[in-house]
Amino acid sequence: MRPRTRAELAKVLVRKEISEEVIAEVLDRYDEVGIIDDAAFARAWVSSRHHGRGLARRALANELRQRGVDAEVASEALEAVDADAEAETARALVDRKLRSATGTPEAVFRRLVAMLARKGYPAGVAIRAVKDALAARDAEAAEFADGVDADALADQADDPSS
Repeated sequence: MRPRTRAELAKVLVRKEISEEVIAEVLDRYDEVGIIDDAAFARAWVSSRHHGRGLARRALANELRQRGVDAEVASEALEAVDADAEAETARALVDRKLRSATGTPEAVFRRLVAMLARKGYPAGVAIRAVKDALAARDAEAAEFADGVDADALADQADDPSS
């Protein structure tokens, strides 16, 4: 079992056909005695998922929203992951995947940027992390990385009309 948010517990109780009044009363009491603490849940979730799975703030915010955590509470919890930590985590993920990556530098670049995108990283962070990792890998990858304009690619990725 893992800790649950107030919204998750309410959803389970509704499925069990418990009346709204009883649900509200029980959950209010749980809040009172500290059994339910959405803020603590959000902080623990962000820490665990960022360090364990390497998820970026955007993906973490989405997961918290799906679990019914209030936007303000989620925002406070996400403050623990700053831009530098996000960039470091992205680079660590890329370095780990790069060890077993095969194929041309172009193909490896695309796969790694896509992997980071799936984990919620902004295009600029993903492209820079992969470019830097490729530049450090070998001569062929470094030559490819030198030709990558990370800022232009990030701008292009952020602007769907181009």
